[in-house]
Amino acid sequence: MQQPALLDSAQSTDTTHYKPTISKKILSITGRTNATYKLINEGDRILLGLSGGKDSMLLATLLAHIQQHAPFKFEFLAMTVDYGRGGEYDYIFEYCEKLRIPYELNRTEIFKILENHKKEGSIYCSFCSRMRRGELYNIALKRGFNKIALAHHLDDAAESFLMNLTYNGSLRSMPPYYKAANGLGVIRPLIFVRERQIIDFIASNHIYIAPDCNCPINWLPQDKRPRAREESKQLLKHLESHNPLLFKSLKNAFSNLHANSFCDERFLDSQDFLSIKATAFSKKD
Repeated sequence: MQQPALLDSAQSTDTTHYKPTISKKILSITGRTNATYKLINEGDRILLGLSGGKDSMLLATLLAHIQQHAPFKFEFLAMTVDYGRGGEYDYIFEYCEKLRIPYELNRTEIFKILENHKKEGSIYCSFCSRMRRGELYNIALKRGFNKIALAHHLDDAAESFLMNLTYNGSLRSMPPYYKAANGLGVIRPLIFVRERQIIDFIASNHIYIAPDCNCPINWLPQDKRPRAREESKQLLKHLESHNPLLFKSLKNAFSNLHANSFCDERFLDSQDFLSIKATAFSKKD
């Protein structure tokens, strides 16, 4: 398959085209994130998952901005993964065209697979996100991309942390960068940006965002829609109303792990742990 003509920072010096304004705060946060975790580097070929929601629309805008101002060159392609039941995509194409971002729509049968293979009791959103990410992985590997960019933000990371804690019994969240088993790098440039900052960006630039009709959740009966993320969102909202610095603390906590303060054998000193384990389980209940 022929590779697309991707946008790179040296491609055009024309400054008259459409340029949404990204706040200095967002640029500062994402700039520090990129510098700390080395998310985008010289020569990268990045496949951006562009759903058309507020988060990925900001990320597309941010990547285009970085290309124009960064002292290094990289390329990216924005791609929407269609679930297989249609959707509103014209506004995404038009936005990318105004920003001169190369864009493709990739049609799949993900929704049919979701209906047939999702395990009873599993979290719908998690299964769906893995399917979409798998599709992006396949395309990236076939077409020579070395990284995938996802638009998760700090609120997403906090909600996922709570969901994993309360539903999956694990302490997991969303790292700014990780390398998948297939060798692809996965980057989240917005991971320390708050959702309300993204909402402000969309509103201040009058960017059209379609309703959530493209999300498979909205095709399900009301009683079968997942509640875990919304419950986590509401809990965090309640906690933040009592502690305005909650998300600052969460951000710091995600970078300040004390693994040996938990009960995971992998992070305990082997000799000390064996001694403790022998003592603790030497007597039967």
